[in-house]
Amino acid sequence: MYNIYVNIRNFSIIAHIDHGKSTLSDRLLEITHTVRTLKNKQMLDAMELEREHGITIKSHPVRMEYEYKGERYILNLIDTPGHVDFSYEVSRSLAACEGAILLIDASQGVEAQTISNFYLAFNENLTIIPAINKIDLPNIDLKAIIEEVKELTDMDEKDILLISAKTGEGVQELLKSIIENIPAPSYKINAPLKALIFDSKFNPFHGVIPYIRVMEGSLKKGDKIYLLSTKRSFIVDEIGYFKPEMSPCQKLEAGEVGYIKAHIKDIGIVKVGDTISNEVEVEPLKGYKHIKPYVFSGFYPTEPEGYPSLKDSLEKLRLNDPAFVYEPETSDALGFGFRCGFLGLLHMQIIQERLEKEFNEELIATPPSVRYRLYLTNNEVLNVDAPSKFPEPNHIAKVEEPYARVELITPPEYIGAILKIFNDRRAKQERFDYLSGNRVHLEFEMPLSEMIFDLYDRIKSASQGYASFDYKISKYVEVDLVRVDILINDRVVDALSFLIERSRSYKRARKLVDALRKDVPRQLFEVRIQAAIGKKIIAASKIPPLRKDVTAKCYGGDITRKRKLLEKQKEGKKRMRKIGKVELPQEAFFSILKIGD
Repeated sequence: MYNIYVNIRNFSIIAHIDHGKSTLSDRLLEITHTVRTLKNKQMLDAMELEREHGITIKSHPVRMEYEYKGERYILNLIDTPGHVDFSYEVSRSLAACEGAILLIDASQGVEAQTISNFYLAFNENLTIIPAINKIDLPNIDLKAIIEEVKELTDMDEKDILLISAKTGEGVQELLKSIIENIPAPSYKINAPLKALIFDSKFNPFHGVIPYIRVMEGSLKKGDKIYLLSTKRSFIVDEIGYFKPEMSPCQKLEAGEVGYIKAHIKDIGIVKVGDTISNEVEVEPLKGYKHIKPYVFSGFYPTEPEGYPSLKDSLEKLRLNDPAFVYEPETSDALGFGFRCGFLGLLHMQIIQERLEKEFNEELIATPPSVRYRLYLTNNEVLNVDAPSKFPEPNHIAKVEEPYARVELITPPEYIGAILKIFNDRRAKQERFDYLSGNRVHLEFEMPLSEMIFDLYDRIKSASQGYASFDYKISKYVEVDLVRVDILINDRVVDALSFLIERSRSYKRARKLVDALRKDVPRQLFEVRIQAAIGKKIIAASKIPPLRKDVTAKCYGGDITRKRKLLEKQKEGKKRMRKIGKVELPQEAFFSILKIGD
């Protein structure tokens, strides 16, 4: 028998996207014999989309056992999501650990998210073990990468491990470093229960299953527990570990990681970062906050009869993703749909793809927008995330928009092109440092609204894929904001309306009108496309009608006969323009994403 407290190590692996985090998890599972054979690569990435995008979307904890110097150790790997959009979930997963492996790709070096993840772990006072991965790759400048890691972490070269998660080289040494350097969890076994919820999942039979790290006290089947943020109480039906499947046990004590089944049917009350206790008046653990969405979009079924199915699909998806929010909304152009809130653009993309692939929904997604803060003349404060909610200008005293702090790392030869992209988007440069001979670290403050269209694609294009960036919301800044409406044959298409700074409104409207002219199919009548601020038209274009040659059968006779036929056709097209409807394809809504600046 071994000392369960001294021999526990709770740790996480943090890395930039595609630096090998999931592959390293596979090697750890193999070396510790937690699984006999791996059914597939990236075993902890259970979702098809995770493997498709090469990122971790949901965290997956696992309990491993390993013998070292004659003693057996419990190693709890609390995996973390792999993108900035899930940074709060990362911070709560790190709060459940005493240490973290900072994984760096030997071919890429320190990247923007590497820096962000390092400081997340540093601020949680975790023991950090830097490990340079993919050392088996040819033509890598390992010495330069080591210097970058030394500069970031302020550690000696002997403390930086060199590994290949793919071949297993150096992973045994990494396991030894975890045991020797990451401290055992501190515990108060006789104190009231305090357990941190770092993730959860929904099961149709058992309800919401919180994933927890027991910080103080102990927990067993039959105990009464409270969710401290809501004071709701439940009776524990089952507890257990992740090996990596859920495995029931008799008791969870301070320092251990596991799950709780308590027939919690209401998904809304189980929140990442909340504290579970066996007493109501216990001081909750620090760090919990309500997750606020920053990017919003409208999801509409392509056919009206698809609304009930889309509603059911969103409800099911919400059970597995508490950061995703939605509410019903109506569009004159698109009918009944939902206004959805996301943590960022990748989060929005993942939700849309899950709806289409897992639930077979056919969607029209409106262009993304951010949430503005409006101060009205009657002293009321509004948060507006859709152009349709924007009030008349005479009711507005002041408008503020969210700003993001963007960190970017790039080879120096691409600096000129990247600076031009940021300068065109109202960005202010805050930092310019050389990390090493061929890496530059830049920081900018810029409006979030300027990021959500195509900034990522433009940076990757300008840097030939070498630049990486990370961001976080920093503050709100006053802005002169206007709503631009798009009219098709004098009818406002509310789904195409957008909010923008006044000085940039004409340029964006002109490009959108020109893009729509290409994407809207020709009709039997003339189609007028206009952009307007209030009643003032600021850009316009026309799509000429399809014409039938009504004079084809006139083989002679007076010219007036042909003129009569043409005039009759002209009158018919006027009538059609008044009563005809223009059906907009999904490409028309993509136009606003493609126009840039």
